[in-house]
Amino acid sequence: MLSRKGLIPEDYLLTRLAEDVLQPKFKSKQGKARFVAKNGTCNVAHTNIREQGRFLQDVFTTLVDLKWLHTLIIFTMSFLCSWLLFGMIWWLIAFAHGDLNDGGEDFVPCVTDIHSFSSAFLFSIEVQVTIGFGGRMVTEECLSAIIILIVQNIVGLVINAIMLGCIFMKTAQANRRAETLIFSKHAVISVRNNKLCFMIRIGDLRKSMIISATVRMQVVRRTTTEEGEVVPLDQIDIHMDNPVGTNGVFLVSPLIICHVIDKDSPLYRLSASDLQHEDIEVIVVLEGVVETTGITTQARTSYVAEEILWGQRFVPTVSEEDGMYAVDYSKFGNTIKVPTPCCSAHKLDQAGGIARFKLEEGVTLRASVRRRRGTTLRRSKLES
Repeated sequence: MLSRKGLIPEDYLLTRLAEDVLQPKFKSKQGKARFVAKNGTCNVAHTNIREQGRFLQDVFTTLVDLKWLHTLIIFTMSFLCSWLLFGMIWWLIAFAHGDLNDGGEDFVPCVTDIHSFSSAFLFSIEVQVTIGFGGRMVTEECLSAIIILIVQNIVGLVINAIMLGCIFMKTAQANRRAETLIFSKHAVISVRNNKLCFMIRIGDLRKSMIISATVRMQVVRRTTTEEGEVVPLDQIDIHMDNPVGTNGVFLVSPLIICHVIDKDSPLYRLSASDLQHEDIEVIVVLEGVVETTGITTQARTSYVAEEILWGQRFVPTVSEEDGMYAVDYSKFGNTIKVPTPCCSAHKLDQAGGIARFKLEEGVTLRASVRRRRGTTLRRSKLES
């Protein structure tokens, strides 16, 4: 078997993997905590919750959210406690009716072959898990025994339904599918279609698709209102240009999700130098329906200022080979430098837009080409 490290390239991040995957650790500015970690977990601690009883009102969700060890302990103890409880009841019925004493030949017990608490406990297990060994059975002598038999069967069915349903939901949780939804390790800012854009790359490692996949972005930053109110975690939605032109993302191959930095963007007044000193975090949320199970899944990640590369773009990962398209995931997070203005989009619009920058850049490129051509001609004359 191939090792997990060999199967997963190091230049992209699995959103839901635990800490055992060797990924570079990004260090934010001192005193600035991430709102969402790179693997998608929310860095929020809920404290001083006084109404703890609200969690017990939704017992099933509470059991599903517990850790596996706690769930297995509760699963085991629920059956053991019910067996012990009804074992005690069967023993009391036998004791009250005199089944524990040696009766005559004409004596009919409530439950046959119960002589101690151990035999009553075994009979309780046999009733609840519907195992009949043939030695112990309920007779028509006691109405209370028949009622307890019915009650224990109903209780056993309820416990089985809740606990087995809880185990099934934990194994089929939607976040398991999100482990194969990947995001690029860095975000980039560069020029695309004559506009300054913020871009990330997303992908899906599985062949089974995510139906009706949608991508949302939010900027989390500390803001102050006009009235002087400080909002420590102000969540601002940012608009994105869908790469396929529809509301849903057709996530068959890796896609570059693009946000145009216009006047409505929270990044509009940020330049390359301002970005390095800004406490800003961009959260990306990918949602969709799992094709095989029909369960809605969600994958999350975030990018702080140190993880946003200015003046770079992603390299292509899709190529055509033997009549089909091949995706090279080793290039998933690779970027290259491209000519990009270092000023903010606001100053760029005031200076005349990106067309002026591209014109000046084109003159520079042509001059360098002419120099190379002149050098080539001089070399050819010397060689002749």
